[in-house]
Parts: sequence; C-alpha cells; structure tokens
Amino acid sequence: MKQPIINIRNKKARYEYEILENYTAGMVLTGTEIKSIRKGQASIKESFCEFNEQGELFVINMYINEFINASYFNHDPRNSRKLLLNKRELKKLERKVRDVGLTIIPLRLYLSEKGWAKLDIALAKGKREHDKRHSLRDSENKRDLARLKKDFKKY
Repeated sequence: MKQPIINIRNKKARYEYEILENYTAGMVLTGTEIKSIRKGQASIKESFCEFNEQGELFVINMYINEFINASYFNHDPRNSRKLLLNKRELKKLERKVRDVGLTIIPLRLYLSEKGWAKLDIALAKGKREHDKRHSLRDSENKRDLARLKKDFKKY
C-alpha cells in the first residue's frame, strides 16, 4: 500500500533564521504518534531542538495531535521526542551550539519511502530586523523578475 504524501513545513524558519547546515534525522515515536503524523495532524511551527545532559538531541514543543481511536494509550501532544543522528553529527552540532551560540530548528517533517517519520533540521543563526527586510526585498525582486520574463516570452 502506498503511503500518503506527508510534508509538514516550518514556513517561518527561513524568514526568522539564516540556515547554515542541513541534516535529516529519524525520530523515536510511539504508535499513536506515527498514526497521527500519517493523517497529517502535526505542526513544527513553534518547535526547536535541544541537547540533554547525555548528549542526545530532542525536538521540543512539536505538536502531534492525539489519535482519536487510541483510548487511554494516547500520547502527550507536546511531548519532547528524541532525534536519531550519527554520533559524529551529534557531537559536531553540540559543539557548534555550545561554542558559537547557534540554534537547531526543524524545517520539514515527512515520511520516508519506508514509512518512517523523518525530520529535516538545520543549524541556524537568528536574523536581525534589517536582515529580514533584505530577504523580503530579494524575494520581491525575484518575483518581479520572473513576472517580467514571463511577459517578455509572450512577444
């Protein structure tokens, strides 16, 4: 049976942060959590990633709606969930977050071809107000240029 296409994005992330490096991480989930994700009932809008004392990476404040048919086996919607990365990647991320002062944010939640939930995360630096205005201006210029090219092709 083919899996439905699930592609949950954090649209504000690229506006609020300057993306430096991207990673793909697996997630440790319970049965009711993956069922809710397969129905598309999740949000990563307000979430962020954080290390615990053992050096494990967790996504905090990610919302996964409760599964309707789960009775008392249901999960907590805002529970922190462990992310799975290579040990080398974890150490590199932890060093950069601690020393340089960068942050880790989720960009996209999706299901892989095998049906596993994957989270695209990014090492990011927060933008200042003038940087946000600059990126808005760039996107408007690209849109105007695309419009002009489209009009030019008609003739």
